[in-house]
Order: sequence, then C-alpha cells, then structure tokens
Amino acid sequence: MSKTIDVLFAGEKKVNARIGNFEIQTDQSLKNGGGGSAPEPFQLFLSSIATCAGIYAYEFCRTRQIDMTGMSLKMVCDFDPEVKRYTKIIFDLTLPNNFPEKYIKGIQRAMDLCSVKRYMMDPPEFDSVTRNNHE
Repeated sequence: MSKTIDVLFAGEKKVNARIGNFEIQTDQSLKNGGGGSAPEPFQLFLSSIATCAGIYAYEFCRTRQIDMTGMSLKMVCDFDPEVKRYTKIIFDLTLPNNFPEKYIKGIQRAMDLCSVKRYMMDPPEFDSVTRNNHE
C-alpha cells in the first residue's frame, strides 16, 4: 500500500504539500531568499517530531483521566556547528502539579513510542525518480 503526497510549486521559494484535503505551506526564511511567509520544510520536520511526542503524552493522560492543566512540552534540539546538524533532541515535559508519581516513567515511555521518532530510528529507503513531462 502506498501513500502519495503531491508537492506544489507555489511561486518563488514556496513549496507546498497536499496531503488528502490539507495543503501544508512552506517557504524559505528571508535569510535563505524566501518571503518568510510559512515555516521552512525542516522546521515542519522538527515540529512533526514534537507534536507526535505531544499527542502520545496527551493520549497517555486522557486514557488515565489525568488532568493536564499546567502540562507543557518543549522539544530542545542541540545543534553541533562542526557537523552542521542537530545531534541531540530532548523532550522536556513539564508535568502538572497533581500528576501521579507512578506514571512518570510511563508517560516518558509513551512519548518514546512516537511514530515520527521511530521512523528516524529505523529510516525507510529513499529513492528519487525523474521523468519527462510528456510521459
């Protein structure tokens, strides 16, 4: 079974993705010659990791009827300028005051189940194919 995402060239450095009924907009920053009207693709990639961990934390609490008031999640990305890439990503979850102690390890494990993170840990094979417009 395959999943197709259509990529749309929306002018200048705007490159968007159509997934089902949704269109996700991207642009390059002003520094990179774009208009800065939308996140850059890599920012969306990082955001997908953070929001994936967030939904797993949310579902963990929802299924246990744990009040999430005051809970917050930050994803900290450590950048190594020598290799020009992020070398460590940390999920920094602030738990609500009433969060049960017995569930702390469990919510950490739940965030580790994030499917985006799992794809990074065991990446798929990538291929590029080109064709002429008249094919």
